[in-house]
Amino acid sequence: MTDGTTWLATPRCISHTGHYVVLARGLSPEELADRLAAAVLYDTEHIAVAAGEHTGESLPEFMDDAYGDSSDGIGLRLGRTGDWSYAVAYGGWPGEFDSPAPASRGGAHVFLLEYEEENGKPVPPHFAYFHDGRLLSGCNLHLDASWGYQGVDGDPAVAGRLQELLTAAGLPDPERDRREVHRTALSVVEGFFGLSLPKDRIVNGTLPAVLLEPA
Repeated sequence: MTDGTTWLATPRCISHTGHYVVLARGLSPEELADRLAAAVLYDTEHIAVAAGEHTGESLPEFMDDAYGDSSDGIGLRLGRTGDWSYAVAYGGWPGEFDSPAPASRGGAHVFLLEYEEENGKPVPPHFAYFHDGRLLSGCNLHLDASWGYQGVDGDPAVAGRLQELLTAAGLPDPERDRREVHRTALSVVEGFFGLSLPKDRIVNGTLPAVLLEPA
């Protein structure tokens, strides 16, 4: 695991809508997909349905054929690197997931990196870490006070230490470019928790995919 996560601060690094990426330790990719399916905010229960192997371009095309428009569904590409499983969302995921806190039940460690890049409001990038159903740390990665965020929330020990490291990195800094703040904050988070994602495999490679569909 050498790619880190700072590449997620690059504009449209995964899709034009932004990114919804979940990493988990203590779960297989299939278990992670099943738990994320349970977090979909529709009226009916959802399950993960295998959709074959896909690139980041072919999965939205497959979803266009399945739903008429990829934004009318949610797909995940799944992978594993080292001790970590990961899921990358495609389609109409913005605003459609509840907190993944329950996905961390039973001792799993679950990390969320989310950015609705095309939301006109605009929504800042977000980080959260859950364990055993609890939020241990979470913050707005622009490190400003927008959208109800004020510093790092969560368990005092974990969130407090992350806050110290962000402060040591010179954040928040309202004079710094927001994209650079995002990248610096990601660097602090990845260093503290040992996070990384295989960029080339996600951006250019083929991975198993699932669609999150009504049960």
